[in-house]
Amino acid sequence: MTVDPQAIEQERPYLLRYALAQLRERDAAEEAVQETLLAALEARDGFSGKSTLRTWLTSILRFKLIDALRRKGKEKLFESLDEECDDGDFDGLFTQDGHWREPVRAWSGPESQLVSKQFWQVFEECSKVMPRRTAMVFAMREVMGMEIADICNNLEITATNCSVLLYRARMSLRECFSTRWSREDER
Repeated sequence: MTVDPQAIEQERPYLLRYALAQLRERDAAEEAVQETLLAALEARDGFSGKSTLRTWLTSILRFKLIDALRRKGKEKLFESLDEECDDGDFDGLFTQDGHWREPVRAWSGPESQLVSKQFWQVFEECSKVMPRRTAMVFAMREVMGMEIADICNNLEITATNCSVLLYRARMSLRECFSTRWSREDER
């Protein structure tokens, strides 16, 4: 099954949003998307149609993003850990016995919410609030599905450091979503 080049090009805005959410740098995101589109055009005769075009392109983009993150890791473009947020920043979210002060709000139909445009817009806003390294580790683990050992190797960090950054990212996202998601619902 051959894919029309125009159909591939029409997915550029979606792919760019996806790449920007991961890389947080427009130039790097545009480069990754360009590499993705070129790879897709070269391999378009191999597209079997078992998945949607967007899914196929996103899977190509994920590999390009991993390559971009590896290049960044080698260039040492990360802030020092001293610039990361302090674990104490989240103490106000919990009671003395470790339970959430405010229970997590139940979402109706979490599967449908996950794929909604609104969710990804809020997610993108929230990920921009996080420190760069924290957001990058979260994206590598939770969005790209990389193993912790691979993340550690790529970013030259320890497994403990990776776990701390993942914890901070999850807490930051939870706090951000608790305010921004309800605000989005009221629109």
